[in-house]
Amino acid sequence: MSNLIAIAYPDEATANEVAQTLVELQKEHSIEFDDLVVAIRKDDGKIKLRQSFNPTGSGAAGGALWGGLIGLIFFMPLLGMAIGGATGAAAGAMTDVGVDDKFMKDLGAKLGPGNAAVFVLVRQATADKVLPRVSQYGGEVIHTSLNEEAEETLREALREKSHA
Repeated sequence: MSNLIAIAYPDEATANEVAQTLVELQKEHSIEFDDLVVAIRKDDGKIKLRQSFNPTGSGAAGGALWGGLIGLIFFMPLLGMAIGGATGAAAGAMTDVGVDDKFMKDLGAKLGPGNAAVFVLVRQATADKVLPRVSQYGGEVIHTSLNEEAEETLREALREKSHA
């Protein structure tokens, strides 16, 4: 089961740095997440979501691979790849995985203009490796599905940076 964590930051640049740090931590196998999104509240009040996972692109790539393999069987790999890629892209575009966009926009609307938030759907994490790297940016927990003890540990780690 994954846990949803949303942390607000004073600006988009900080939120992007945190997102990049989380991607690096995933490459180091310190955290596994299903989704990572940066939500930015623009000065005009609109909420912009920057997704880290693009289902359309991955669907197209997977479809092209399978289409190409099937096309090889029928001696038409390019046609198979084209059809498979188009089908995969269409299926990917209709698939919404991870955190619900409406939920993120509703929560993002509570941010001040120019503020941003990082939404991460965490499958598993090694807290003693992740918290020090993420807490250096500060931030304010705005939503989690963590148990009370884990949420308080996260809040305390972020508070230590903002009071330093």
